[in-house]
Formats: sequence, structure tokens, C-alpha cells
Amino acid sequence: MKYDVIALGELLIDFVGHGESPEGNQMFEACPGGAPTNVLAMLCKLGKKTAFIGKVGTDQFGVLLKDVASQIGIDTSHLLMDPKVNTTLAFVHTFTDGDRDFSFYRNPGADMMLKTSEIPAEMIQQTKIFHFGTLSMTHDTVRAATKKALSIAKEAGVLISFDPNLRPPLWSSLESAKEQMEYGFCQCDILKIADNEIQFVSGLKDYDAGIQYLQEKYQIPLILLTLGKDGSRAYYKRIRVEQPGFKCKAIETTGAGDTFTGSALNYILEHDFKHLSEQNLNEMLTFSNAAAALVTTKKGAIKVMPTQQDVCNYINDSKS
Repeated sequence: MKYDVIALGELLIDFVGHGESPEGNQMFEACPGGAPTNVLAMLCKLGKKTAFIGKVGTDQFGVLLKDVASQIGIDTSHLLMDPKVNTTLAFVHTFTDGDRDFSFYRNPGADMMLKTSEIPAEMIQQTKIFHFGTLSMTHDTVRAATKKALSIAKEAGVLISFDPNLRPPLWSSLESAKEQMEYGFCQCDILKIADNEIQFVSGLKDYDAGIQYLQEKYQIPLILLTLGKDGSRAYYKRIRVEQPGFKCKAIETTGAGDTFTGSALNYILEHDFKHLSEQNLNEMLTFSNAAAALVTTKKGAIKVMPTQQDVCNYINDSKS
């Protein structure tokens, strides 16, 4: 296989608060981001071969994003540039506990313009894992392109990884969001889902009950549930494991879930997905939790992903 992981979706600029100017004006730091790209960035840091399928504008932000993605090792041969529609922007409001809220400038955004005719079938057939989220499912054109890419991957026997990454402001209705999340559940072999998302789709407050609902309805082989600072759980066949989070001083949590996902996919690439043991799952969660914690101590995501050694050192230091 030419690639370990190919992701499709959004590549954008996260404008993160950066204090005030001497004149008292709020300042922002332009951080390259976008959930699928963050996942690939972590995988690149861990030595994996990745590629991205999507669109940015020909504006200064699009040029910056393509350059950054290429510099960190992502194959950008199918990162297209739209001459008419600008790159999507997100302004991140960070709360005192490190959590955040988003304001998007995407009406439209270049990532929405990806067409079915622009999906590279031969490229997708050459990867081990295909990863996607729901931001490429919000509008008709890019939704059709996403579904085409998925059908190519499924036909080629590629493992499918899905992270809903629910962003309510980007949907015409929450019902539409739920419908597309359910489509993703039908397609995936690996699901990474956050605590608030499992409650949203299942209508159940108890996380285990919500996961059981998904397992019974969609028969997803591996579900990874992230619980923020409280850690994560893995549900695989009849095995359920849980690992606590790592205590750290979070500055900003953007990209933490994506760092977790990239780390988990890296572990899966290095082990037999059909025969994971309880020990495997515990190792995977411990490393992924640690990597996610580390990325919250810095601003942005793509440019600050930790190395394998960084994560291992952090885990060892936490034990002492």
C-alpha cells in the first residue's frame, strides 16, 4: 500500500485568541487546522504515510494551509484550490477550563466545493485506512463527493474510520446532522465519538447504554469514546476498557480529539485489527490519552503534535 491513512474533509484556519494589543484590541493567532488534517498531522509525527483530499481557496490562507500540510509530510497532490470560494475560517473562543466554542466563516467555504468528479479513486484504493467526519456531509456537493470516496474505499476493502466531530452551527438542522452521523455509523469499522455526541445520537445519558445502542444497531467493530479530561473508553467485540486522562494545565483543547484519533489509528496500523486484546486496547488508550493531553498545553494543533518520544516521556513522568 502506498498510504497508511487518507483523510477527506476540511482544512481551515483556526483563529485562536492571543491576548490584547497595547491598544486593548483582541488579538488572534492564525493556526492551521481542520479535524481530518489534524489526525493526519499526528500520524505524520508518528512516521506514517498520509494523504489529504479536500479544497481550500486560492487566498493567502489556502496557500498557507497547503504549504503547512506539505511541510509536515501530508501528500497534498489532491488538495485542490478553488479560485472563486475562500478558505473556511473558524474563530475559537476559549473558556477558562480550556474548552471552547466556534464561530465559522463558511457560507460558503472552499471545503464545501469538492465534487464527485474530483475524487481520486486510484489513490483511495492504495490506502490501509480511510478517515472522514461530518463537516464534509453538511452540503449536497461535498456530501456526494464524500459518499463516492467511501464507496471506493469500501469496495477496495479499506478500513473506514469515522469521527462525527459535531459542530451544530454548520448544520441547517440538528436532525440533518443526526441523519448524516447515522450514515457514517453504517459505513465505519472504527468510530471515535465524544461524550456529548453519544448522548446526542442515542438520546441516552449513560455512555455505556449509548454505546450499546450503537453496537446493536450498526455492528461497529471498534468504538472509541473520549471523555475529555476524564480519559477514554474502548468497546471492541465483548471487551470494554477504560483509561483515565492525564492531568495537565490545558491552555486550549482544539485538536485534542484529533490527536487522540491519530494516535489510535497509528496503533491499529501496527497491530492486527481483527484480533486486538484487552492489553492492546489499554496500551492504545493510554498513549492516545497522553498525546491528547500534551496537545492541549499548546495553541493550535497541526504544528504542535507531539512525537512518539514526547508521549512516552510524558507517560513515564506521570508515573513517577
